[in-house]
Amino acid sequence: MPGLPKSNSANFHSAMSTFLASRLSRFLPSAATRVASYSSGLRAKKWVLVQHFDGFPKHTDFELHEEPLRALKDGEYLCEAEWVSVDPYQRAYTPNMQVPMTMIGLQCARVLESRAEGYPEGSYVVGGLGWRSHTIREASRDQGQLLPFATAPMPDLGNLSRSHSVGACGMPGNTAYFGLLELCQPKEGETVVVSGAAGAVGALVGQIAKIKGCHVVGFAGSDAKCDWLLSLGYDRAINYKTAKTSKALREAAPNGVDCYFDNVGGWLSDAVMCQMNLFGRVSLCGCIAGYNDPRGRRTLVPMLQMPMLMQQLRMEGFIVSRWSDRWQEGVTQMRDWLENDKIKAEETITEGFENLPEAFMGMLAGKNFGKAVVKV
Repeated sequence: MPGLPKSNSANFHSAMSTFLASRLSRFLPSAATRVASYSSGLRAKKWVLVQHFDGFPKHTDFELHEEPLRALKDGEYLCEAEWVSVDPYQRAYTPNMQVPMTMIGLQCARVLESRAEGYPEGSYVVGGLGWRSHTIREASRDQGQLLPFATAPMPDLGNLSRSHSVGACGMPGNTAYFGLLELCQPKEGETVVVSGAAGAVGALVGQIAKIKGCHVVGFAGSDAKCDWLLSLGYDRAINYKTAKTSKALREAAPNGVDCYFDNVGGWLSDAVMCQMNLFGRVSLCGCIAGYNDPRGRRTLVPMLQMPMLMQQLRMEGFIVSRWSDRWQEGVTQMRDWLENDKIKAEETITEGFENLPEAFMGMLAGKNFGKAVVKV
């Protein structure tokens, strides 16, 4: 101020700054308070599985609940679901879990608020957050846990849609990538057969096999799906609901089958394995043919040991988390193939969090082409 020595002027400005800060603090909440008010002002929606499935899932198996969100603590972040995945494994895993429970599942979510290092606001995470609209997550909870169910920052997908983080560049993509290449180890010129070929995993498996120079045959449940598989590059596609499967496969694979990527199990797999060549390889990814059996009953199939014995086949089941330490390898390769149009990743998108059960049941009924996903 004019007329004051420099030292007095500095003291005056310092005093005024302190005074104004103290007055303004009454009206401007601290950062911690702002986080608390943000999270505590939201109500999270969640789909609860209220009873175990008995046969095919029903709407009455689910209930939509809401719950308030508490204030964030240090080391936590609040995220909001953007894409929620529906997958066959959800039907297979839940019988061994205690109900009622929040329905399990993977999602891609945006970080709204954060008090956790490495999870900045506006960033995205991918992981097993379940069927929830909003989640408060403790970052340390996922340290040392296996992907894909541990929640972690979303990988760099370039210009691809973030929906692929739960699809072709996520769990289904790595399931196809590692399950085929590590277990079947297809060689150029060999014949690869894929069951459930029009699903999220199967559609990718066939395209990867084509990249490796194989003759590829896919089984699907409609003529429309078979036409779609041919458009993806499959050499032959068979509608298992209308064709005589053994005869159709002999025509589609006259030199026999070297590799079989099995998503379904049951009678279809028996037909395929009976036509496998000596030292053939089977990658067992799923057995959806029996997922919707009523409780206490199982689908009966012929004994598979005979073709395995006589043809000296190697069959190995897998859960994709075994390659958790190589996760980024698969994501990077799948992203590169997508960006260079080596692979196409079809998505069947359902709009709205409230439609998650419908999307899930539609996927199990085979209504999806490629990946079934819900846009929240």
